Amino acid sequence: MGMLNGLLVVKAKLPPFIVTLGTLSIFEALKLWYSASESVRNVDIVEKAPGLLWFGEGIALARAKDPAVIDSGLVITGFGEPKIFFMDTTEFLGVAQLSWGVFMLIILAAVLWYVLNHTAWGRHVHAIGDDPDAAMLSGIQVGRTLISVYTVAGLICGFAAWIAIGRVGSISPIAFADVNLASITAVVIGGTSLFGGRGSIIGSVLGAMIVGVFITGLSLAGVDDYWQKFAAGCLVIIAVALDQWLRRASQ
Repeated sequence: MGMLNGLLVVKAKLPPFIVTLGTLSIFEALKLWYSASESVRNVDIVEKAPGLLWFGEGIALARAKDPAVIDSGLVITGFGEPKIFFMDTTEFLGVAQLSWGVFMLIILAAVLWYVLNHTAWGRHVHAIGDDPDAAMLSGIQVGRTLISVYTVAGLICGFAAWIAIGRVGSISPIAFADVNLASITAVVIGGTSLFGGRGSIIGSVLGAMIVGVFITGLSLAGVDDYWQKFAAGCLVIIAVALDQWLRRASQ
């Protein structure tokens, strides 16, 4: 999907926002058609494609119910019985858990940070975001680089979907429907400019953590779903307004 977006933007000279909005709607429809609007249960995934759930497993801090045995340790968790990593009891009371998906996202962020800051491709991406015309005059293959950026974005989306399946434990054709808005809010809060030329992986990760804590906090506080959506919409408007203000101040 990412490469298709890149080809439509570069070769057909279509506006990126319209292209991505259109392909989003197209693939949403194809997803509902292919799945017949039905979810895939955890037991079916375990039977036919257990690898999809791997990112849902992880390392958890646990403690025993029986005080006569060791009262703490690490266990490898999953959707079945916990597999003991080191612990003298099979009794498991989850205290805190980090899934393998968290570690893989940290690795992915580190790789992207290195690529964007220490490779020619990363410098080309920054140059195109700052001024595509100047980048073209300096000899950068703007079209080819843009297609590669869209392709990488598509691969990252697929990787994120894999992690999400492991986290939820099932597959739903309507899951994470609002994640696009949260993603935009996160990167803008993290310092990425919607007009290009400014942004960082570390800032985006911090922005995602801020948005995640904000949304989770509203949920834990018992705020109704529609008010959560209202607050998320206000947050993205505030973030974009702040980006505009910073852009004007820098000029």
